Amino acid sequence: MAVYVLDAEGVELRLAETVRGAGRSYALPARYPLSGRSPVADAFRAGRPLWLTPTELAAYGPIGPTTPETPTTPGVSLGALPLGGDGKGLGCLVVVDEAPGGIDADRRGFIELYAHHVAAGVEAAGPQALTQRRPELPGLTLDRLRVGSFVLYLDSGRMTADTQVLELFGIPAEDFDGRVETLLAVAVPDDIPALMSVLEPDLLTSGTAQLEFRIRRPNGELRWLGLRARVETAADGTPRRMLGVIAETSYLRPTADEVSLVQRLSAALAGATTVRDVGRAVVGALRDPLGAGRLAVAELQADQLVVGVLAPAEPAAWPEVWRAAWRSEWPEPPSHALPTLAEALREGQVSIWPEGADLEPGLAGIGPGGLAVLPLPADGRIVGVCLIGWEERHEFGPEERSLLTATAGLVGQALVRAHALDAEHELATMLQRSLLPRKLPELPGGVAVTRYLPATMGLEVGGDWYDVIPLPDGHVALVIGDVQGHSAAAATIMGQMRTAIRAYAVEGHPPDVVVAHANRLLVGMETDLFATCCYADLDMEEGEAWFVRAGHIQPLLRHPDGTTAELDVEGGPPLGVVADAEFPMTAAGLSSGTLIALLTDGLVESARLDLDDGVRRACQALGRADPSDPGGVADALLGGDSRRDDDVALLLLRYDGMRVRPTRASWTVWRLPDAVMHARRFTARTLRNWGVEDELDVALLVTSELVTNALVHTRGEVRLNLTLTADRLRIAVNDPSPRTPVKPTTVDWEATGGRGLLLIEAMSQTWGSVPLSGGKQVWGEISLSSPREEPPGAAPEVPPDVPADRPSAELPEGPGRKGPRRRRARR
Repeated sequence: MAVYVLDAEGVELRLAETVRGAGRSYALPARYPLSGRSPVADAFRAGRPLWLTPTELAAYGPIGPTTPETPTTPGVSLGALPLGGDGKGLGCLVVVDEAPGGIDADRRGFIELYAHHVAAGVEAAGPQALTQRRPELPGLTLDRLRVGSFVLYLDSGRMTADTQVLELFGIPAEDFDGRVETLLAVAVPDDIPALMSVLEPDLLTSGTAQLEFRIRRPNGELRWLGLRARVETAADGTPRRMLGVIAETSYLRPTADEVSLVQRLSAALAGATTVRDVGRAVVGALRDPLGAGRLAVAELQADQLVVGVLAPAEPAAWPEVWRAAWRSEWPEPPSHALPTLAEALREGQVSIWPEGADLEPGLAGIGPGGLAVLPLPADGRIVGVCLIGWEERHEFGPEERSLLTATAGLVGQALVRAHALDAEHELATMLQRSLLPRKLPELPGGVAVTRYLPATMGLEVGGDWYDVIPLPDGHVALVIGDVQGHSAAAATIMGQMRTAIRAYAVEGHPPDVVVAHANRLLVGMETDLFATCCYADLDMEEGEAWFVRAGHIQPLLRHPDGTTAELDVEGGPPLGVVADAEFPMTAAGLSSGTLIALLTDGLVESARLDLDDGVRRACQALGRADPSDPGGVADALLGGDSRRDDDVALLLLRYDGMRVRPTRASWTVWRLPDAVMHARRFTARTLRNWGVEDELDVALLVTSELVTNALVHTRGEVRLNLTLTADRLRIAVNDPSPRTPVKPTTVDWEATGGRGLLLIEAMSQTWGSVPLSGGKQVWGEISLSSPREEPPGAAPEVPPDVPADRPSAELPEGPGRKGPRRRRARR
């Protein structure tokens, strides 16, 4: 590859620079007369690229000195690309390649885009600077020109980028996931809209686009990059893919004169939101351009200097008074320990001391070659100070003094603004923490972890909340919600809703009633805000969970085998919309090792991420994570995106189960004349197999009454469920009728019915009824006289007296095989 530039007389193209690859070397002439016939001169005169195959190149004859390795060798192709448009005619870029079939279309596209960056460098340096080799001018060297290439596939949004592109963006190759968003994350926010106008597939048309933008490197450095891209279209005219090159263009920006320094510093300070950011911006904009050895930025609070940033940040690089106060990351030296500095702060004027000035050691050691003290004014007072020191002798001219004075004013205003933002952030953080639980309770049979990240845009307080509520009988409620909006009003409503839901849950209401009460409360507040919520009631002993969803995104489940998916929870409307809304419950069974993830939409949806894609990514992260470390799982779900348009709340629970796991059996009761007898036989054989003998008669009586009531008062399928826990037996019957059974207040001696519920209440420790989807479940619990230590065997085989053509023993399958959680009725 070589660059030819037009000479001063405009009669020939002279070789300015050559870069040779790892293959064979090719001799290229030192000059090409414009009046002669050659690929380079022809391309320059025509003003468009010239691509020659080996055969076409041979027709020109030797293009340079005749040697055994000149480009006339078979299999050598050549490209000549004129540099400079609009009639400028700067020169030509020549590319020689061992390509028997000619340089392919993709490489041509990249080289043509690359040529534009070379032309910009030639124009900035000036052709004479290249031909005369004057090192004091900002010349161009091809081996130093940092240019990388990428391909963006517009149908999928995926991209491939070479190592040079990733190095320019400061992204390690192993951290690049092929997403445009990963590169945009390091771009300066003000430049993102312009970048998206080029890279957004929906807005692309065929053609070439160019743009200069800024990125923030991991070390805080602000860097200018240039993008040139060309869109390829399919046969139907729709954009198919984009070929592009990215080059560093910082060398094209103005050097460190007064105007450019102030402009760069202003741009850096515009994005500074904390006192530490202000310090980093000052260091990045001033230290290297001014050639300073040390630079410090500090706030002035009473008589203390609260340091925001020191460069370099090693204690040994600073005088003793600074090292003595180095208590943590940054020192806080008292200003009265540095009398010269204190006087400069009182006067409020920029003070400059040349080499050898009579200063106290605490200042003389900062700048032995020269020291500038910049008091930072704002709002009629001095809010801080900036110290700039040089190791070698430094001459201060009048322009530099003016520059430092202008710089001090900019930094002072930025420091005040950042301090206000810091205070606002601290207030928002305190408010948010006061509204969320300070710590989570210890749960029997499970481990819960939470994460909350405020939005990085706007006020860092919002309406996302979570809660973990211990309930009686080994139950625990998991709650996550999101109030509409991102403001102090949303946070206030959030605090009220969290408190109300906790109160309703502790009162003992079933999940659907808790959410319904919270909905009516929010409607009654007469606020314009609404809220979404997901409420889960878990029986930690039995491994059963009931979910209620009010306009919220679905919870995620990771099963012990690693499979992960959304749990399909039937949902109701958001809270605060319809006063009489219904919120159905969905049951799920949990096995030991199951992970439940409740999250808000800020984790899976943003302006850059579609909801379905976000949920898919969350499921994949949940499936890959190690469930033995719930905290690590939560961190993996959050990912590494530091820019958030919305709050993120995550509640994760790993269900471990109790020491003695519940044992379950299920039976479909067919509507036969002797159905109750079959139910009693199934119960008897199951309990004998489980080793339950003392409570057998009571269990058979409760079974008879529950099954009889279901058969007599309902139509459709009836199902009998038996659950044996460590200290009690639960007998439950599901039926398709939504009507809740009502216990009679009195029963006449001559009545032939109405005693079933009275018998169940008398024989059970507790009983109740809860609604199911399209039906209900009535249950009773019997205490065991001898709590078991080890789980007994499985349920018995199908009783032989049941007709063979009626498969009456049906064990539920799938993740919900343990059946819905049953809750005491307290209505």
